[in-house]
Amino acid sequence: MLKRGLGVPSIADASLTARMGRALLCVGLMLSLSGCGGRPVGVLVPSGTAAGASEVDLLVATTRAQSEEPGVLFSGERAPELSLTEIVVSIPPEKNRKVGQVQWPKKLPADPSRDFSTVSVKPLEPGPETQAWLNGHLPKNRRVLIFVHGFNNRFEDAVYRYAQIVHDSGADVAPVIFTWPSRASIFDYNYDKESTNYSRDALEELLQRASKNPSVGEITLMAHSMGSWVTVEALRQMAIRDGRVAPKITDVILASPDLDVDVFTKQMQAMGKSRPKFTLFVSRDDRALTLSRRISGNIDRLGQIDPSVEPYRSQLERAGITVLDLTALKGGDRLNHGKFAESPEVVQLLGNRLIAGQTVTDSDVGLGERVGAVALGTAQTVGSAASVAVSTPIMIFDPRTRRNYDAQLRRFGQSVGNTVGSTVTP
Repeated sequence: MLKRGLGVPSIADASLTARMGRALLCVGLMLSLSGCGGRPVGVLVPSGTAAGASEVDLLVATTRAQSEEPGVLFSGERAPELSLTEIVVSIPPEKNRKVGQVQWPKKLPADPSRDFSTVSVKPLEPGPETQAWLNGHLPKNRRVLIFVHGFNNRFEDAVYRYAQIVHDSGADVAPVIFTWPSRASIFDYNYDKESTNYSRDALEELLQRASKNPSVGEITLMAHSMGSWVTVEALRQMAIRDGRVAPKITDVILASPDLDVDVFTKQMQAMGKSRPKFTLFVSRDDRALTLSRRISGNIDRLGQIDPSVEPYRSQLERAGITVLDLTALKGGDRLNHGKFAESPEVVQLLGNRLIAGQTVTDSDVGLGERVGAVALGTAQTVGSAASVAVSTPIMIFDPRTRRNYDAQLRRFGQSVGNTVGSTVTP
């Protein structure tokens, strides 16, 4: 389906190898700078909430080994079986925080009026306890959102980030997170990648349980970065094992997917035609994926493609994959790797449409068409949509938008022709 558009340069000469080494060191340095720094250890020790704060109740499934450190709960090592835990996270009042940001405590105990803090932690057993949690948190739409984090994440990183996404998006879902063993070190990229392989059976098991649960109506699966690999692999396994992906898994959102485009093509083919609807968040200035590309044979990463150019444009259209290009958005970190969670516009778009199973162009004039209209210089034809497109520099590429964009272009040409014709006197 997706064929890479760039050639693979030779790395045989020593000068190119040296340049790559310097580039890797540079990006690695940025990765370390964007890490946890002087953050206190043990933030998952319950420290309560505050007046005006919001609480997010998460079901956490993990293949990580338990930690002996208080407030850490789970380490970056691997456990033989899946563990389930309920964690309630307190989000500071809106007046004391920025949408899209996780405000880590500078010291412990956390100040819930200004910091993210942990309210409670409760281990759960599979079966009645998990079912009770689900029954108590499923909304009327009976939708479950399962999130899979990316590379270089501690357990608390994944939990607090997902709590922020759920809160800021306003998603009407039962929130579940799957966290796999990451050592949270830039020097353990290969360990983390193997940990995703180690965890794909467990993720498939979690998806099977959710899909077979009669209380669950639909499932949206969202993954970030390297988490996209284990997510797509679990879906591929399910399709091979059962002949299709479970019908309740209706939508898959991949943010900054750290996936080889050639491998992704094979994974999608293995899922068959009855696969879920896929939406990708990409950004060509994603420096973390630049590093991944260089250490992975210089093959294009799915999260860095330009969906407006061939061969990707036609291939994505044929596959029915929607792509949101966030390149024009300013990132909240030096790597531009977390735009999907840090941009207020994007998290609102996640909650209002994508997580709910809608497309981003499901109205008569969708967001993607608005962007196209402004690009054509016909903002007046879509009224207030112009301000939305200008303030939200998100380019959207999907089959419906492309067809309507072409039709709009034809109408615009006809409109200009008629206007010119009516003003010219014989």
